[in-house]
Amino acid sequence: MAKLYVNPNVKKGHINPELQGHFSEHLGRCIYEGIFVGENSDIPNVNGMRTDVVEALKEIRVPVLRWPGGCFADEYHWRDGIGPKEKRKKMINTHWGGVVEDNSFGTHEFMELCSQLGCKTYINGNVGSGTVQEMSEWVEYLTFNGVSPMADLRAQNGRKEPWTVDYFGVGNENWGCGGNMRPEYYGDLYRRYQTYVRNYGRPVSKIACGANAEDYHWTSKVLETTFDHGNGFMNGLSLHYYTLPTGNWGKKGSSLEYDEKDWYRTMKQTLKMEELIKRHGAIMDSYDPGKRIGMIIDEWGTWYDVEPGTNPGFLYQQSTMRDALVAGINLNLFNKNCDRVKMANIAQMVNVLQAVILTEGERMLKTPTWHTFNLYKFHQDGELVESSVETRETGLEEGFKVPDLTESVSRAKDGKLHITLTNLSLEDTADIEGIFADCSIKNVRGTILTGDMRAHNTFDAPDQVHTRDFDAEITADNKVAFKLPPCSVLHLEAELA
Repeated sequence: MAKLYVNPNVKKGHINPELQGHFSEHLGRCIYEGIFVGENSDIPNVNGMRTDVVEALKEIRVPVLRWPGGCFADEYHWRDGIGPKEKRKKMINTHWGGVVEDNSFGTHEFMELCSQLGCKTYINGNVGSGTVQEMSEWVEYLTFNGVSPMADLRAQNGRKEPWTVDYFGVGNENWGCGGNMRPEYYGDLYRRYQTYVRNYGRPVSKIACGANAEDYHWTSKVLETTFDHGNGFMNGLSLHYYTLPTGNWGKKGSSLEYDEKDWYRTMKQTLKMEELIKRHGAIMDSYDPGKRIGMIIDEWGTWYDVEPGTNPGFLYQQSTMRDALVAGINLNLFNKNCDRVKMANIAQMVNVLQAVILTEGERMLKTPTWHTFNLYKFHQDGELVESSVETRETGLEEGFKVPDLTESVSRAKDGKLHITLTNLSLEDTADIEGIFADCSIKNVRGTILTGDMRAHNTFDAPDQVHTRDFDAEITADNKVAFKLPPCSVLHLEAELA
């Protein structure tokens, strides 16, 4: 029997709601058709935003949304996306499919979407092909409350009051699609550009472009180049890591056709996130021991070969129970490292990569990943408490075995404990005994997501994968006993006496 140890009286850090953040890029059908259908669409909408999608996203309490990219951000010029839609400049989306981008979804539409979701805003600025002036004027257009050229232009376009920009990314993947820069060069550019991301009243948190996966050299050199500038110039440093079952960008594998070996290889690949957090975090600690700068994992999730018959530049893939487990593992890791990780944004929100929602015309479905986020939402704004679980190795191949269980535990403002666990094994049920220090358990209730490893929802059967109630027993000696089935994600809520 595996022991789960919980001490609700030892707090380890605060779990920012932003750890469950999302990402929407001008890529494929993420925004157009997925989120935005226009005011004149037959699909029910409010100011162009799909009502069904917005309601589903509100249910999982989306805390923050990143936009407009991604690679698209460093070819995006914000003035093309304001003013009357019929007069907006059309462009070619060179990164994603070579399709025409008509800019009908721009700054005003993004801020409207965030208003409908009730979430914070994370805007990525253009360093790769944009100017300091362009970025500075965008911030002024968004946030200045007074008389100025950009505030006047905003009013002319129908918005007198300024918006709140919570986070501003100074470039994206500038080591690659954002300009193929050296870290020292980007570090100098960051110092320059961030100077003109002005705080007009309410402070804007500035996010520097961090590393791709295990590029520790980038993290070290960017910090070395920027850190003598003084405090307040950087609030976060990003990190991007995608889970590829094969570890090979040339042939990533199918989202639906895979076997047990592929399953465990995927789990092994996604667990690399822990090493990345620790090693990049150690470099950050050497410059920032007080952890004032947050690690911002603003692109993460599974990346497979596109679904057959779809545009290869649209990155459309299905989502199965494998993706649900990947989400649960990573969200547990973010919780457990919340002293350094302050925000994470799954890629992407709708119809792209590890989406929480898929759409087809007027039809919509919630993926297994959506259900995982719905289980984990109770951690938002809680306090991480001390916990651990006994694990054993599971898997089929040497080199690709993984621990069978992952977990994290938080305490909410109302005192309730929220426990999330994943069982990575495809065969074995885990007998678990929860041991709680210095407290008594009054009652416990659970919700579980489980099923065949390839189980997924389709537009003809949108509810094949769904959660159900789960029973756990409080024993006479104040322990909680339960059996966690294979291939499952569990949320337990425990009320203390």
